[in-house]
Amino acid sequence: MEKIYERTKLIQADKVSGFCPGCMHSTIGKLIGEALEELGVLEKTFLITGIGCCGLHIDYVRCDNTTAAHGRACAVATGMKRSRPDSIYITYQGDGDLASIGLAETMHAANRGENITVIFVNNGIYGMTGGQMAPTTLVGMKATTAPKGRDPKEHGYPMHMCEILNQLTAPYYLERCSCNNPKNLMQTKRAIKKAIQNQIDGKGFSMVEIVTSCPTNWGMSAMDALDFLEDNMLKEFPLGVVRDRSKEE
Repeated sequence: MEKIYERTKLIQADKVSGFCPGCMHSTIGKLIGEALEELGVLEKTFLITGIGCCGLHIDYVRCDNTTAAHGRACAVATGMKRSRPDSIYITYQGDGDLASIGLAETMHAANRGENITVIFVNNGIYGMTGGQMAPTTLVGMKATTAPKGRDPKEHGYPMHMCEILNQLTAPYYLERCSCNNPKNLMQTKRAIKKAIQNQIDGKGFSMVEIVTSCPTNWGMSAMDALDFLEDNMLKEFPLGVVRDRSKEE
């Protein structure tokens, strides 16, 4: 019998995902693995994970990996890429890790145009650490540190990281995607593959922001969380290419 689909070699065969149903981390891991295999660079890839749910990937992946101190994944990837430029370095970070405690590292790596690939998982809340308000939490959305909902007068507005980094000169590629339906899932895979190819080609800093759900901390079922993502998250964080310098070449 011909095998037409198989598990990506990035994910260890004897592991079962421990992620909450509906959070999309497992799906994103699969897409990264498929992209690496199709590009033929899985064996030379190093994954740098952020703290929290993103860091759980170290239990599942077969490639070399490390967990950076909270927020420092882009800084760690910078040092590793400069010391071994022929390897592929991917950071995998959540919104609290990348856009809050790691904002400086993210901004400066992007501003320098470091030749790394950043996967930014935006679910609008801190996941593993207890459901606190994140830089991307929507206005009015409740969190453990904003029990009455995010109030712009007190907490400011959600941060749009692709658009913020787009103000810098150096970044090569910035795109916002999601995995909430088959069409968007396939686009997310194309974006991840493009971001990795950019690194292979030495183009510089590429970031793929993936808008996801966190049913556990949103207090919703996995299906209700998909509706919330479609009706609320994607209105605040519209999908699409924010910058692609290859179109200018």
